[in-house]
Amino acid sequence: MRCPTHNVGAWVARRAAIGGDRPAVSDASRRLDYRAFDERCARLAAVLRAGGVAPGDRVAIVLGNRTAYLETVFAAARLGAIAVPLNARLAAPEIARLLADCAPAALVSEDVLEPLVTKALAGPEAGAIPFRLVAGGDPDAYEAALAAAKPAYEVAAVSPEDPMMIMYTSGTTGVPKGALLPHRKTLFNALNALHFFGLGSGDRVLVALPLFHSFGLAILSLPTLYAGGAVHLVPRFEPHDVWRRVEAERITFFGAVPTMFRALLEALEEPGAPRPDLSSLRFLFSAGAAIPVERIRAFEGHGLLVKQGFGQTETSILCALDARDAIRKAGSVGRPVFHAELRIVRTDTLSGPPATWQDADPGEAGEIVVRGPVTMLGYWRRPEATAETIRDGWLRTGDLGSFDEEGFVTLVGRARDLYISGGENVYPAEVEATFEQHPAIREIGVVGVPDARWGEVGRAYVVLRAGERLDPEDLRRWGRERLAAFKVPADFVAVEALPRTETGKIQKHRLRDP
Repeated sequence: MRCPTHNVGAWVARRAAIGGDRPAVSDASRRLDYRAFDERCARLAAVLRAGGVAPGDRVAIVLGNRTAYLETVFAAARLGAIAVPLNARLAAPEIARLLADCAPAALVSEDVLEPLVTKALAGPEAGAIPFRLVAGGDPDAYEAALAAAKPAYEVAAVSPEDPMMIMYTSGTTGVPKGALLPHRKTLFNALNALHFFGLGSGDRVLVALPLFHSFGLAILSLPTLYAGGAVHLVPRFEPHDVWRRVEAERITFFGAVPTMFRALLEALEEPGAPRPDLSSLRFLFSAGAAIPVERIRAFEGHGLLVKQGFGQTETSILCALDARDAIRKAGSVGRPVFHAELRIVRTDTLSGPPATWQDADPGEAGEIVVRGPVTMLGYWRRPEATAETIRDGWLRTGDLGSFDEEGFVTLVGRARDLYISGGENVYPAEVEATFEQHPAIREIGVVGVPDARWGEVGRAYVVLRAGERLDPEDLRRWGRERLAAFKVPADFVAVEALPRTETGKIQKHRLRDP
């Protein structure tokens, strides 16, 4: 059935009706309560409709973290159109390829990003975009357009299966694909977040992660607005600034990737640094990659609870830890979310139909698969990739994990990252977690490389701590004391930094072919 109540775009209008004076969204330039936020979304919907945007059309977004970002997402949804957040950190040719792929009817961008956008649009791939709107600058075309428009408060009737967004994968394999996300996925993801985070209208979330990624948009911002809470947008991550804003804005929770948590901890423990009042924080949330157990315990020493979670662009939240388990099960990503069915399947059975898949035993690694209302529709204009990923309703995540006896999930790596050395499976995530405890190592990424004797062996790319030098023999000796010999990397290579996505995942394909 198609009706406006299925439309995520109606969320803000409902919140405006029942608590319009409550804080909704703020950024460096403005603070909006729900009534003002609803009006701005309605005005932008009118602007886009006048610009020719119709149901099913794509509205591309190249913006920093500002209220216009969330306004565009909700305005597009109200029209029955599809919002397409694009990574503003990509190079112009990469953005041009994504624009060619999604073929938007409109593009909302930011004045400071105009050189990038102009270069992308100048290439032969991007194609013509019928309607453009630029936010920021003096004069501000976006603000002028909103001021001149009559608010379009009506909300398009949609079905739960109608697409709401296209979010491009972060590209750990080097080939971004557009995950086509329906309205029902956004709703059930919000419900899962409410269940695990205990969200309410009194919550205030700080979002320093870019909104063009699922973590910042789908896991932090949209569920908070569904709950009637407030979203405080930060244009860029700076650890000292995060702690200052937590105190000033009375933030109740925020999310970050493991590399950000390392910087946040260093800022908190910096000698002579002022101790901010963090009493408003209920918890911190980490996702995107595994976070070392020692770091979780270090935050606990400061009275801060770090919950670990796991999800994907194609599914958003899949697992999370309740507060009571965050320390007891540190290192796990928690139990499966309420609104999803999750299995861990033996990888050697995945080539057959799902009816023949065999579940891994507790403690045995396998691929995580999921079905239910949190999954995407498929990949935009990629039927072969969709058929490979979604099998009879089951979505193959490509992530490897294991259940323990209590049903908690621990990640062991990506299916593509696994390598076989002398007939033994090696999971790089396990090796990386072990070597991250070495006092000389700041970061490490492990990949499998061909070997004449063993088939494959590990090669470790190491970022050393300040003042340390690479000693491969010492590292091998240290590793053999803690790991089976076949798991210890054969080579260690010192690098200045590891290539990562904005959500902290190591881009292993760039290590294999630097």
